[in-house]
Amino acid sequence: MERWVDVDEYITAQFGLHDDELEQALRASQAAGLPGIQVSAPQGKLLFLLARAIGARRILEIGTLGGYSAIWLARALPVDGRLTTLEIDPHHAEVARSNLARAGLAAVAEVVIGPALASLARLDQQRTGPFDLVFIDADKEGYPDYLEWSVRLARPGGLIIADNVVRQGQVMDADNLDSRVSAIRRFNEQLARDDRLTATIVQTVGAKGYDGLAIAVVIDAHRD
Repeated sequence: MERWVDVDEYITAQFGLHDDELEQALRASQAAGLPGIQVSAPQGKLLFLLARAIGARRILEIGTLGGYSAIWLARALPVDGRLTTLEIDPHHAEVARSNLARAGLAAVAEVVIGPALASLARLDQQRTGPFDLVFIDADKEGYPDYLEWSVRLARPGGLIIADNVVRQGQVMDADNLDSRVSAIRRFNEQLARDDRLTATIVQTVGAKGYDGLAIAVVIDAHRD
């Protein structure tokens, strides 16, 4: 893993992936006592590139933490674009709002506080979507439900991306009783079998250890 971290640092330096706003967001999150579980800088740039590649104008993020990935996603939006990011913890949300404002993104990014399932139902009721891209990086037990809502709220041709779907390879162990692992196994099975999606999982290594990203394209969202 030491080599993975070194390579991530090399990529970050080579491509200039950290500027003052991103560095300050990380420092502010750490100072506020938030866990350092945000995506790495290369992963953040990947989210930015994917959003740019599909011309995303509306992005939904499930799981804000300190707003680090939200900054990457919001930066990919056009001037009239919109990021909606969901966070259950009011303290985390306060830190994220501050980080987004410092990065000059308060006008395009909205942090919604509350349980994600309730917030997703409200977005659907208000017909806030459809979204061009949905990024899932929240409590793992909720992933199966978050996937269903993501398909409902995304546009046909939109992307759904989910982090932490390999769990250091533990998803291969059907006897693993960890609730997070079993939930991710169900999520992966849903992802593979849902005929509204075409998807794959890419294993990842780096500063965040050994894990994986799920990437899906919505073929038919079956919206009402």
